[in-house]
Amino acid sequence: MKETYTEVPTYVFLGFLEGGKTTFIQDTLEDKRFFDGEKTLLLVCEEGEAEYNKERFASKDVVIVPVEDEETLTPEFLGDLQKKYNFGKVIVEYNGVWGIDALFGSIPEEWAVAQIMTLFDAETFLNYNQNMRQLVYEKIQVSDMVVFNRFQVGGDVMPFHKVVRAISRQCEIVYEDKEGRVKMDDIIDPLPFDVNAPIVEISDRDFAIWYADLSDDVKKYVGKTVKFKGMVAHDRKLPQTEVAIGRYIMQCCQADIQFYGMISKSKTPVEFKDKDWVTVTGVIGFAYHKAYGGKGPVMEIKALEAAEAPEEQVATFY
Repeated sequence: MKETYTEVPTYVFLGFLEGGKTTFIQDTLEDKRFFDGEKTLLLVCEEGEAEYNKERFASKDVVIVPVEDEETLTPEFLGDLQKKYNFGKVIVEYNGVWGIDALFGSIPEEWAVAQIMTLFDAETFLNYNQNMRQLVYEKIQVSDMVVFNRFQVGGDVMPFHKVVRAISRQCEIVYEDKEGRVKMDDIIDPLPFDVNAPIVEISDRDFAIWYADLSDDVKKYVGKTVKFKGMVAHDRKLPQTEVAIGRYIMQCCQADIQFYGMISKSKTPVEFKDKDWVTVTGVIGFAYHKAYGGKGPVMEIKALEAAEAPEEQVATFY
């Protein structure tokens, strides 16, 4: 019998030393609204100048566990902690120079990542990005929110915005000055493909962005010809001339990967098998289809040919 468990909301804070993680977490733990009577684990993987003041926590049921080296962070170690204390909530202050995989490859199955936030010191961020690009990249790539602390009032946000958006088009961006005043990034980025082109060509990298835009405003694409690479998915309930063509998309984390496809109709039976990669060119329509249980995008296939799998088979929002 498969073991059942209760999901444990897990909040992960990333960033470099002196980026503001400890201060943010301290403020969070001083807020009684964060707690609901559960025992909370605070996993501290980095020691900076700021220290935690447990006396100010809104709950006495917070257990602080320091992790001094990356090798300690194993599935066995974290699993034993969960069994010993039966935490109802977890906060991770992660070390800025440790690889992300060490954490996400070790968390127990019941730890459900609720939010990933990265905090950077705006005064040093651009230097970090120049000299430690890979570490910056992997933090932003998995984040739901990126916060730039100590941001100069009236400063130019564009260099920061461009770095983040080159990596992720999905996460929120927040700028906070030294007085604690917050400004949300509201810059609207153009789509990375030409919606008005005779054939709207979607690169492998941009599939998730395109599919999200299609879902948000399908009527914008009605009557347009699109071309993209996708995976074939058959449904026995559909005629042989109809398949779904799409890709697996990761919304925020590995646990949130799903197949997103579009009903595609051909004049002849589709010979490709499930999970075959194809390049499809077709005209988008909007009509009722039983596979959707309502109206949705339906593509009339104009050309369909075999294709090599993309380098990254799971599409992301960068």
